Amino acid sequence: MTLSQTEINPETNTSEAQIEAKVQERIVVQVAKELGLPLKGVRTTVQLLDEGNTIPFVARYRKEMTGELDENQLRDIDDRVQYLRNLEVRKREVIRIIGEQDKLTPELESAIVQAVKLQEVEDLYRPYRQKRKTRASVAKEKGLEPLAKWLLSQPKDGMPLEESAKYVNAELAVETAEDALQGAMDIVAEEIADEAAIRAWVRKYSMDHGVIVSEAKNSEEESVYEMYYDYREPAKKMPPHRILAINRGERENILKISLELDAEAIHRHIAGRTIKGRSVTEGILQSVIEDAYKRLIAPSIEREVRAELTEKAERQAISIFSANLRSLLLQPPVKGKIVLGVDPAYRTGCKLAVVDETGKLLEVAVTYPTPPNNKKREAAVKFNELIDKYGAELIVIGNGTASRETEQFVAEIIAERNDPNLAYLIVNEAGASVYSASKLAQQEFPELDVAERSAVSIARRLQDPLAELVKIEPKAIGVGQYQHDVSQKHLDESLTAVVESAVNHVGVDVNTASPSLLSYVSGVNATTARNIVKYREENGKFTSRKQLQKVPRLGAKTYEQCIGFLRINDGEHPLDHTPIHPESYGVVTELFKELRVELSQLGTKELAQMLSTLEPENLAVQLGVGVPTLRDILDSLQRPGRDPREELPPPIFRTDVLKIEDLSPGMELQGTVRNVIDFGAFVDIGIKNDGLVHISQLSNGYVKHPMDVVSVGDNVTVWVLNIDIKKGRVGLTMRKPSEVKS
Repeated sequence: MTLSQTEINPETNTSEAQIEAKVQERIVVQVAKELGLPLKGVRTTVQLLDEGNTIPFVARYRKEMTGELDENQLRDIDDRVQYLRNLEVRKREVIRIIGEQDKLTPELESAIVQAVKLQEVEDLYRPYRQKRKTRASVAKEKGLEPLAKWLLSQPKDGMPLEESAKYVNAELAVETAEDALQGAMDIVAEEIADEAAIRAWVRKYSMDHGVIVSEAKNSEEESVYEMYYDYREPAKKMPPHRILAINRGERENILKISLELDAEAIHRHIAGRTIKGRSVTEGILQSVIEDAYKRLIAPSIEREVRAELTEKAERQAISIFSANLRSLLLQPPVKGKIVLGVDPAYRTGCKLAVVDETGKLLEVAVTYPTPPNNKKREAAVKFNELIDKYGAELIVIGNGTASRETEQFVAEIIAERNDPNLAYLIVNEAGASVYSASKLAQQEFPELDVAERSAVSIARRLQDPLAELVKIEPKAIGVGQYQHDVSQKHLDESLTAVVESAVNHVGVDVNTASPSLLSYVSGVNATTARNIVKYREENGKFTSRKQLQKVPRLGAKTYEQCIGFLRINDGEHPLDHTPIHPESYGVVTELFKELRVELSQLGTKELAQMLSTLEPENLAVQLGVGVPTLRDILDSLQRPGRDPREELPPPIFRTDVLKIEDLSPGMELQGTVRNVIDFGAFVDIGIKNDGLVHISQLSNGYVKHPMDVVSVGDNVTVWVLNIDIKKGRVGLTMRKPSEVKS
């Protein structure tokens, strides 16, 4: 990540390495200041990441060095450092280009060096950028630049048209004094429009005072954008979801969007910077200012303001998508149950897949209980046959097409069987079709068709959501809003980081993990992941973490980064089943010597009780280890093999179906949060469509954002607020009716 270019404005007798070090230190200081983080921690973090350490590794195993910065802080540091390093590269390029034009002054160079945003650098570079043919460049070719300078000199005496007449030249197509004056005015207008300080002020004023205006191109046309057919809102107050909504409406050619501003206020500001006082050119300059703003400044500033609003909205949308994805990935696994997975459909029938407690496929089938076939009797026979044959305890139904009809059918089967141990659950099947058509699915189940593979995926999602969902491209898992309207590059980067974080938070059983799961482990790439699985298949299960050093392409650095996140159950060394890094095994040995206990006692209540009474602050110095690391070690020793997901409440299992007609205002229900967005949360209460809890109904108190109250997968108590049977919509509240003030 180091830069190779020569430092801007290099000092005499200073080596390039010293200059580069100063640049990097300046960046570190700036990042620490911007993020409000300790300088030492930021400096160390940058150094660790430059050395090739991954963020999950640094967050977990280098806490003393960073001052216990968490993953989010580490990612913020990394993102900002990359931005500023790229900015340095751009600064050097701009200074080089301006220097080659012999127009680089010390003041301009200093301004570029001190810029902290790319926009500032581009504003400063704008007057020197190679432009396509403009009215001003044509006027310059006609020799009118001296006349433009005369206008800007704002003389007290003289007649502008008489002065302009001096530049009439038929050979250069300057036919009249008026033509000459207009050309000079065009040159001045471009100079004003290119002035960095003016552009910065107009941009800020436009953001602070501009009003976004949305109008329908055809007000008679029905669309989902009707609320925006005649809509106005201050730009800086417009929430992200509305910005993305109007952008989409504009792209679909339904809406016309503009930025409304007080042009007179902007004219006055530019005049204050340009016009020095009374002169014979004052009126002309006033006209030039109005032209410069309307023709050159306003269109580009409007684009920039809207681009900035869109960028902020995209960041928010991606942030919500990421948080929802993390919650979904970290849903508690439902272990120890044989599951019947159902991929519902109409014409092609419901595909069934039975998997055992470990996710191994036992049998697939297809039935046709839904329209247009309606073969409920035959379908019931097949369902009962599979349930009896394998002892299935849970039926898992994907939430796609025909899911509610299938749910009704399954509820009837459960009622007829009158089996208290049998229940069903609706799961989010987003991405199941993407997985089932993938090369990975073809390799896993070459004998199955696409829909049958989807049924297997749906069943496994309940048993281990994380292990199954990592097989799917993150953005195909629909837990956000406007995911197709944001920067796909930034979305991919953010979601990949979320999956990586979730996988390393939970840890991975190296003897059962798929290549997809292993590829998200700290330091492991797709090739290394495949090599781990291939080695396992050829040599049998891993019995020791050390064995992983024999895997091809898994070098010392990769081993250091990944090994603490890989688990070996029932291995040779008891600590291989914990998140404790092998580099700390010696600390555990010394600790157990001090306590006079054996590693064989790991996992016993007695040892856990003994460890819970220890004071890390007192022991750390004695054991030669940092307090944060010792704290993590003690926590891991008390709960070896712990899956952090198991501390979350299990999903809600159902035995009967609910219809919208069954609801009434005030009815209390249990539901599962399926999606969280800017204006509320969608909750599955067992009817065809999820109900909406508006942000105003999430709590009795003020809620800044829904994510402060709920997350995807949360089990919540809700009350029915309103029902629209025609549209199939249900409004819900999480404010207990008796507690709501009248």
